[in-house]
Order: sequence, then structure tokens, then C-alpha cells
Amino acid sequence: MDFSPAALAKSLLPRVPLLGKTAITHTLGRTEQSGKWDLRTALVTSLIRSYLLDSPPQAVSKSQKASLKDPGVKGRVWISKITMSPPAEDDIRRSIFHIIESMKESGEAEGGYREPEMVPVEAEWTGYRAAATKKSPELNISEEEKYKEMMKEVTSPTTILYFHGGAHYLMDPASHRPTCKKLAKITKGRCLSVRYRLAPQNPFPSALIDALVSYLTLLYPPPGSLQDPVLPENVVFAGDSAGGNLCLSLLQTILQFQRLNLRPLFHGSSRFIPLPAGCATASPWCDVTLSLPSHLKNAPFDYLPGRTTRPVDGIPYPPCEIWPSNPPRKAFYADDALLCHPLVSPVVAESWEGSCPIYIAVGQELLSDEGKHVAAKARRQGVEVVFEEFEAMPHCFAMIFEGMEGSKRFFNGWGAFIGIVSGGDGNRKVESKGSCIVAKTLKERTLDFGTLSELKDEEVKEFMREGASKMKTFEGDPLTASKL
Repeated sequence: MDFSPAALAKSLLPRVPLLGKTAITHTLGRTEQSGKWDLRTALVTSLIRSYLLDSPPQAVSKSQKASLKDPGVKGRVWISKITMSPPAEDDIRRSIFHIIESMKESGEAEGGYREPEMVPVEAEWTGYRAAATKKSPELNISEEEKYKEMMKEVTSPTTILYFHGGAHYLMDPASHRPTCKKLAKITKGRCLSVRYRLAPQNPFPSALIDALVSYLTLLYPPPGSLQDPVLPENVVFAGDSAGGNLCLSLLQTILQFQRLNLRPLFHGSSRFIPLPAGCATASPWCDVTLSLPSHLKNAPFDYLPGRTTRPVDGIPYPPCEIWPSNPPRKAFYADDALLCHPLVSPVVAESWEGSCPIYIAVGQELLSDEGKHVAAKARRQGVEVVFEEFEAMPHCFAMIFEGMEGSKRFFNGWGAFIGIVSGGDGNRKVESKGSCIVAKTLKERTLDFGTLSELKDEEVKEFMREGASKMKTFEGDPLTASKL
């Protein structure tokens, strides 16, 4: 999809009749959503769904490039851009490969994935700039000076390590500045928003390696870093959608480092990798095969393409320099052999025992079964879990419907969890709780973790194995296909 203003305006014209029909049916109360959505939600959701389902497929490289455009920095936000150098040693990289193998099911073949190198990782320190206006330009000072100015306004110990969403192949820290700014404001802390490598040109475990390097750089910064060492009890992993996937995968990776008693070299020293204070996710994508029942039953409330609306043979993307891959594979993010691996699809992780507290928020969306299953299993295994389901809301709704009361409630809940677990909210302790936030009224209904997920572990795996087997392998002209 072309995200340029001219292209969006051009594509909007044919959708005017759709918007008119949506407005009429909503106003007359003739849809399942009428009693739970306001008119704005109905129109925007219908419009996004139409763009995703009815627009001619764009080359993946074109869509990716459009989603990476930087709108510039202005307003009530501090942005300080940094580059984190990878260690000279190869321990981190080799340890992750070892962990991938150790978490496979018995009998699975070794390998089946690329072994990417470590690279410098870019990121953005993000903070709230209270004295600015909505139109204030970015100050013409060095990145180090911007960081120092940001830190003057940080009054809590909270450091959020943020991973943006975008289906693993779209978006950037620049697209998620509003989200990180809000979290920084609510927590009175700061965010480090990571520009991890994107698929399909950088498939799993490239992004996971970048995520781990980012976390270790916070804890054990090499000489020349802007920040001082950050205590793990002040760090919270946070992310939306694919970024939520990366949060949970990174958490599982650290748990496995500890289970195997691995202490990799990082910039010259053997390092223990501690757990963060918490892991806070919004609409996490925990099953990359898109196979669980909510992909059917929740389609009326989401703009994401449901299983019955996706083409049987897959979306026919025009070939480009990054897709299809060579050799061909089914999914952008990971090689075929790893689609059901717990570091690719964390819904199938065997154990969350010993984890830090976890926050999961979902709408009544396609991905809700995944989030529910992770939350229920983690709580059953002794982890403190806060789970919130927002009735009738689509995927990542709070980042789309800014200003809506439900969106404010979501951000306040997300930020409150982060502040509590990271020590930024006094001596409060997180307490496990499951809640359904009722549409429009925002009243809370208690959810029982014992019945939160209707699926057993083996049923989840069976759904995913079947879903993966039905996924189409994308093949293209070898003259244009990428060698990934």
C-alpha cells in the first residue's frame, strides 16, 4: 500500500460510498458493532479494512519504504538518536543459536534458519518535553545535548525498552514516537525505541539479536554510551503487535539463558543476563501462522484481514528486491521450519515459570486468543499477570483512535503497570488481575484466569501446525527475487 498523501487521497474517493453505507447502517443500529462503537470508530475501522482488503497488492519493498518515512521531530517530545555498537565477541550470536536449538521439540531437525551477523543497532531515546508546544521545532543541538535536556525532565527511574509493531516488516521508531512520548509522560520516565532489523530481508533471529544487544547495552553500556548503566529492576520491555512478539520472545530468551546458566561475553566481560522488571505488551502477535479461532470469530470487530478474507493462495505481492525470498519461504518473518518455534510464536512457549510480571492488553480482535493463552499459562505457572481485554475494540485501537476515552483508559493502564513494576510508582506492587473493559461505559468485568483461554496447549499447537501446512510458499522470478 502506498502511504503518500496523494495516493491516500486518490484511494479515498472510491470509498466514499462505503463510508456512506457504514454511517447509515451504524446510525440505524443494523450492525453487530452499532451498540458498542461510536460513528468515528465504525468509519475508521471500515476504511482501514477496505484499504487492507481491496487495494491492489504493492511490492513489499515499496510498502516498507513508505512506512519508514520520518515525519520529523516537533512538539512535546525529546528525541536523541543513538547507535549501539555490537560486541567484538561472537558469544551473543552463538548463544542465541544454541538457545534456538535447545527450545525445539524433541525430534526436530537442527538448523533450518539463517545465522545473521550482529550489526550496529540504531535507537531513539524518547522523553516528554513539557515546556514545548504542539508546534515547537526540534532544538538544533547535538544528540548528546538532547539526551541531557531530556534527562532533566525524567523524574522516575523507569526505562522502557520499546519495540514497535508493523508485522515485523513495516514501521520504525519514527512512526511510534507518539506512543513512546505518551508512555514517557505517564511514567515520568524515558523510552529507548529500537530500530531493529526488519523482515523479509532480515528474517528471524535478526530482530531478536538486535533486541538482546539493546537490552545488554542498557545494563552494561560500553565506553562512549550516553547513558549510565541501568538497573534491570528499572527496565520494562514494551511493544505493540509484532513488537509485543519481540518483547515476549526476548523474555523467553533470557529465561533460557538462565535455565542453561549461560554467561556470554559482552564487550570484554562475561555477563549474567537478568530479567527486566516487567514485560508490557499491547495486542501482541504470538502466533505468526494466524491460526487460532479468534481469527474467525472476532473478524467483525477488527480491521485486520481475517482467515476467510485472505486469499487462499496468499497475497500476490509483485516481486521486488526483498520478496519473494531465495530460497522461497512462506512467511516474511521466519523460515518455514521455525514458524511454530516458541521464539517465533511465543504462544507455544512451554514455560513462563520464574518470569517477571507480564501485562497483556488486547481488543476483541483477531489476535486475542494468542494473548489470552499466554496470559493464562503464565499465571498458572506462578507469574504475576495483568490482562485487559477491551470489548469490541480492534487491533492496537488506542494508537489509532487517539483521544477516545477507551484509548485513554488503555494508555493509563499500560503506563500504570510499567510504573509500578519498575519502581516509578512508589512502593506499590503489581497484583494479578484479569479484566474486560466494557465498550463505551468502560466498566470493568473481572475475568478468571482459569477460564481465560478455551484452548489447551496441544490444541494450540495443532491449530498452528495445520495453519502452517496450509500457508503458501511464495515463489517469484529469480531475476528479481532476493537472496535471503
